[in-house]
Formats: sequence, structure tokens, C-alpha cells
Amino acid sequence: MSPKRTLTLALQVAAVVVVVALIAGQLLGQPVLLSFVETGSMQPTLDPGDGFVAIPTALTGGLDAGDVVTFDAQEIQGGGLTTHRIVDETERGYITRGDNNPFTDQDGGEPVVQEADVVAKALTVGGSVVVIPYLGTVAMAVQSGIGSAQTWLAVTFGVRSLQGTQGLAYILFGLSAVAYAVDWFLTRNSRGTRERDRSREDGTSVLAIVGVLALVLMATATAAMVVPAGTQEYGVVSAEFESDNPTVIERGTSQQLEYVVPNAGLVPVYAYVTPASPGVEVSPQRLAVGSRGEASTTVTLAAPDETGYYRLFVVEHRYLAVLPPGVIDELYGLHPWAPLVAINGLLGGAIAGTGVVLLRGEPARIRSRESRAKPPLHRRILREIYK
Repeated sequence: MSPKRTLTLALQVAAVVVVVALIAGQLLGQPVLLSFVETGSMQPTLDPGDGFVAIPTALTGGLDAGDVVTFDAQEIQGGGLTTHRIVDETERGYITRGDNNPFTDQDGGEPVVQEADVVAKALTVGGSVVVIPYLGTVAMAVQSGIGSAQTWLAVTFGVRSLQGTQGLAYILFGLSAVAYAVDWFLTRNSRGTRERDRSREDGTSVLAIVGVLALVLMATATAAMVVPAGTQEYGVVSAEFESDNPTVIERGTSQQLEYVVPNAGLVPVYAYVTPASPGVEVSPQRLAVGSRGEASTTVTLAAPDETGYYRLFVVEHRYLAVLPPGVIDELYGLHPWAPLVAINGLLGGAIAGTGVVLLRGEPARIRSRESRAKPPLHRRILREIYK
């Protein structure tokens, strides 16, 4: 492949990865390195549709007043991911406000933002947010188009599973298979074109389809691990009296609750349930959940001495049991994302290696032998004439 073609392909892949990362972040409720704003609440820092680099909170090393953060809002526009600036920090949590808003989110009824609510911090250079203009506008247009296409396909074929994240994986798989079939047909009927013959012989199309299949498998595995997990909030009332309500706890005492981890998939998983705020204990913190089964652990919630309403959190991470538990323990000890990277590398590498062995080798050799063993008719005639 020529350098120009390689550069063009790399830019196309980069553009697709960026848009997919933005859409995946919206679907998963967790920005994937990039995010964007949809409203003008952060003007003039971020205009509607502007994108920014979203650094996961696990890598930020703490939050301070002045940081622009993306958090899981409870009340703002019905709840969901919101990007605003931290303007103050209290014992109960963070006070946030959009740069273009005259009052704080908490003045408008949003609970104080806890550290467990914050999923990412905007990258800044020299105190200014790194802005990527119009990135969100493109992502929202693509997301809208994909949603409309999924709805049309689901209605047309009467298959509800074509909607949602899983349905998107099915559609991408089907489109990649169709694209490969069309490319193979066009290449097969264009033997007179040297460049297409070269593309056919070096197996570029096969490698592309194998790569797409590997990415689809990795995306599906990531969704299976990330979507069911996340942060669990407990709204606790520290009261002057005992109560039968498990979340109304006499001040200075604690209450134990059962935390259930279900697994609707066929592949067993390992789940790690850990405290994400003071006043919470979990035992045991690691669970092995079998195929289509469930397991449970005990969460102990402590009510502060001061009466009032408090938000307590636990966070769950889960991983497909395709690696030994000791390996996952070691990787999890390094960082909660490390097992995700290792599992995706294992699955993606396995499908890519198998695909290259099964698809790339044999068809390419057959085409090559045919082209050498049986030259075109006009060449054979010329050879006979000039013998």
C-alpha cells in the first residue's frame, strides 16, 4: 500500500474511532477519552457541540475548585452526564455551576456532587480547557442517524434486538460482512486493474474484515463488563430513632444490606464491590458469579453522628472470567481498568489470529496458483505464435 493510501486510511480510521468513542461514552454513561457539551451552560468556555478531552477521575489525582468535570447529575435536565465547573468544596461534597449560569446547580435543587458522581475531568493547558470545536455536533448527528436507522430496521424486520447497544453491534457486524462481500465481488471482476489485483493478492480486504470482527467482539465484551457495573448510591437518613426502614439509621450506628450481583450472560464473571465514600464497608469485596447466576455480598452503612440526609456509595467492577482469578486480582490491584485492557487484548488477539489463519492464507494461495497456472487466453495465443 502506498504511503498516501496508508495516511488516508489512517485518517479515516482515526475519524471513525473518535466518533465511536464519543457515541460509546454517551451510551455507557462514561466518557471514553473524549466528550462534548450539548447546551450553552458552559459558554464561553465550551459552546454547544464543542468537544473536549475527558480524563478519567481514576487518573486525575484529585479534584479542586476550578476544575471542569463531567458528573452523573441527579436533577439537571432529568439526570445524566453533565459537564460543569467545581466552584467550591464542602464537607458534604462539591458545589458546581455552569460558567454561563447565574446560580449553582445546588441552588437549583441538584444534590451536592460526591466524588463518586464525577466520571471525568476536562483536560486543561495553562488553566484553559482544551476545546475541540464542532466535535460534539458531528457525534450528535451520527448518533441521531444511527438511532433512526436502528428504529427503522427494528420496525421493518420486526426485531427489537436491533435497538440499543447490542443491536448496534449486530448492525456493525452485518455491515462489515456486506462490505467485505461487495469488495470481494468488485475485486474479482476487475482483474485488468493492477492496483485492485495487488489489493486482492495481499489480503487487505481479509485483514480489514478480521479487524472489524475483532473490534466488534471487543466492544461487545466491554459493554458486557461495563454496562451492568458502575456506582450504586444509597440515600441514608441519620435519625434520632430506630426505624424498620433499612436506610433510616439511628445516628452513630450502622445497618447491613445485601448487595446482589446478577449475571445474565453465558460467560462467568468476577465482580469487585468496593466502598466509594466514607461510612461504607463491603465484605467480601470479590465475587465469582456463574453463568446466568447471581452472588451477593454484605454492605455495611454507617450513619454519621449528625442527623440529616447523606449519600453513600459503593462501586462495582466486573470482568469476564477468561483469565485466572489470580491474574485478574493482580491486574485489578494495579488499576481497575487493567483487567479490561488485558481481557480485550486476549479476545481481540484470539479472533484476529484465528481469522488471519483461516481467512487470509488459503484463499490467497488459491488465487495466486490459478493466476500462475492458467494465463489469460490472449497471452497463450501469442506464445504459440512466437514460438
